[in-house]
Amino acid sequence: MDSPTASPLEEALARFEGARLAFVDGVWVNESVRGRDLKYYVFDWDDNVLCMPTRIHMERLDSKGRWVPHLCSTATFSVIRRDSAHYRYPQGQRELAFVEFQDRRTPLGGGTFMEDLDRALDAIAEGRRKPPPSFETFRKTLVEGRLFAIVTARGHASETLRQGVERFIERVLTPVEREIMLINLRGYAYCFDGTQTFPSQTAVLRNYLALNRYHAITSPAFDRRLAAEAPTATTQEARKRFAIRDFIDHLIHILERTGMDALGLPMAVGFSDDDPHNVAAVRAYIEQVLARHFPSVRFCVYDTSDGAGAHKMMVSGQLELPLE
Repeated sequence: MDSPTASPLEEALARFEGARLAFVDGVWVNESVRGRDLKYYVFDWDDNVLCMPTRIHMERLDSKGRWVPHLCSTATFSVIRRDSAHYRYPQGQRELAFVEFQDRRTPLGGGTFMEDLDRALDAIAEGRRKPPPSFETFRKTLVEGRLFAIVTARGHASETLRQGVERFIERVLTPVEREIMLINLRGYAYCFDGTQTFPSQTAVLRNYLALNRYHAITSPAFDRRLAAEAPTATTQEARKRFAIRDFIDHLIHILERTGMDALGLPMAVGFSDDDPHNVAAVRAYIEQVLARHFPSVRFCVYDTSDGAGAHKMMVSGQLELPLE
């Protein structure tokens, strides 16, 4: 007679071979995270984590010298956005071009962020599209319970992006991977926050998602923050730099609060983006500012603009940070 199939939890525990696990308050926790290197990630969203079907409404100069409506993807926009001789925003207004990137429906069409996210995941699940370059790295980041930031040129509320990550977890991670993630997340809480009593799985996940950063750099909330803290950050590249620095400061605060900074563990932060202009701007920002302020941190920048993989652009510090 065949043995019964192992449960997702049993399979998850089997994958922790060599790790130090503890049974606390009726659940398993991974104590080995105490000595784990400190790897964190900053992800651009579109064409990097997911290829969303959201469209940009531009105008193109045709062969007769007329400006005509032109719908394009985010990947195409990253190529043409500086070609002002042939492409422009409708009526010169950026908000008209990016009406589909807000938390509201418009007469011009387009779905909500969650609807577009589901369409993007459907295309991958059905084999109609290959996962973008950072899809698997983002998946692995979640399974390992590492902190991350989403930094996107969209205009959604942070909560919308957080809900999108939760949907990604629901649809992409297998039951075994979700169990591994929870064991890791409880391990961090147990080792660094002194947690002895664990809430429901839903609460553990909610607490983890709340620790991360979700920056939609053209959202009204982000505009208000920039007006108060960095009014000169008007370009897309400057806004992304501000968001990245916010995440670094957030990480340092967490490390200091939990005492992890005293462990002397190697720390690395990776940034990936499919827009070459953003990649160049972030690379320069790391070289000129972040690497000097945080000399012990290894910063890695990855250009995913060709859609086929991640090309490492720059590395500083002491820890290798592969983008798989």
